[in-house]
Parts: sequence; structure tokens; C-alpha cells
Amino acid sequence: MTHLPHPVLISERKENVIYLTLNRPDVLNALNKSLLFEIKKELETIQNNPEIQAVIITGAGNKAFSAGADIQYLNQASPLQVRELANLAVYVNHLIENLNKISIALINGFALGGGLELAESCMFRIAASTAKIGHPEVRIGAVSGWGGTTRLPRLIGKSRAAEMLLTGKMIDANEGLQIGLVNRVTDSENLSSEGEKLLQQILQNSPIAVNLTWDAVHRGLDLPIDESARLGADYFGLVATTEDFRTGTKAFLKKRKAKFQNR
Repeated sequence: MTHLPHPVLISERKENVIYLTLNRPDVLNALNKSLLFEIKKELETIQNNPEIQAVIITGAGNKAFSAGADIQYLNQASPLQVRELANLAVYVNHLIENLNKISIALINGFALGGGLELAESCMFRIAASTAKIGHPEVRIGAVSGWGGTTRLPRLIGKSRAAEMLLTGKMIDANEGLQIGLVNRVTDSENLSSEGEKLLQQILQNSPIAVNLTWDAVHRGLDLPIDESARLGADYFGLVATTEDFRTGTKAFLKKRKAKFQNR
């Protein structure tokens, strides 16, 4: 009897949300070329599907979101192969960040190195109280080269990021919450429901306004303050051309809940 290999990525759709589960629990969901390529394919499909409003990413099992890059592969790979893997990971993380969909990482255990970089590319990170997160790359003679040196300082500030990146220390979920790396901390059994609760709080708003707000935040970080503020003003004017804007303002004046149509 032939046994088919387990998929390295599980994709499930529930209404307008895609749930992606990193499925290599025997190696703490370590990220190799095969898994990254599957994530890439799924994200490209999600990006081109207007019916999908959000993606939630987590890891299989109860030990890890992802322990990072597959160290066994890195130890045997040539410098060119290491760089190719890093470029694939950078592309995947860029896709997540620019999906124009809500993205939430449910950190159910270890999120280290490349695994944390994957989570950092999401809009939000919700962690189980038992989770451990960190960038231990320097401890194996490596660099946080999948976006960590770029995103982590933007999330928690240069000084705190430098401490994490240069010491390689792990922190727990509560410290992650305190420094702004994690949005919420909850018990392991409530992780999915907490993610869905946050998602529903966002999805009740105008999808157009949500997307433009995220774009203004994301792009605005790389602009001078006056240009960033003008970008926000431009988007304010742009959103005023939509039916959702008229619906929302009218509902406010009439003291009723708005029903947005994404138009």
C-alpha cells in the first residue's frame, strides 16, 4: 500500500477566511524551500481572490509556530543556496505584508528566527501564554536575513530590536506583549477564538477603509512625517468617493450600525 506524504502546508477555507497551517511538527515546523514555496503559491492565490478577506497562519502541533529555517539544510547548503532560500523567504514575507487582506499569526509555541520573521510580516500577532519568541540567528553564526533586521526595529524600536538580534535571547509572550511585538496573549486553547475575535472586530468595518488605513500605516513608516501625513489626507479624500463612506457617515448621523458593501 502506497502512503502519500503529508502536505507541508495545510490550507483550509472557512467562509471568507483562509487558515494556513505550517505542517512539519516533527521538526517544529521548520521552514525549508518546499514549505516556503507552498506558502508562496497559497498567498498568490489568496491575493488574486477578491472573496478572501483574511488569512490566519499558525503551526501544527502544540510546540511551535515555527522554529525558523531548517538548520540541517543550512549546514549542508552552499552560500548561493542559502541566499536563494533567503530571497524566497523575503518574497513570501513581502507577499504577506502586501496582501491587502487582514493577516494574523497565531503563535502557538516557539517562533524563532525565520518563523518569527514570518509572524512579523503579518498585521497582527497573537501568542499563547506559553509561547517563546526570539531571533537566535547570531548564536549559530547567522544573520536575521529574512526581514527581521528590517521589520523588528519598526515594530519595537531600534534599541530593543538590537538587543534581541545581537544577544539572540528568547523572550516569553508577556514580554513580547509589553514591548509591542505581540498584540495579545491568551491561553493556548483560546488562541484561535482570540484571533477570530480580533478579525471580526476589523471585518465589521469598511473593507476599503481598512485596506487604505493599513497601506497608509505601512507605507507611511518609510516616509518623512509631512509626506506620511499627506498620504493619510489623500486616502481620506479617496475614501470619500466610496459608497461605504456615505453609508458609514449616514449611519453615524442616524445612530445606527452601518452595513458596508465594499464599494
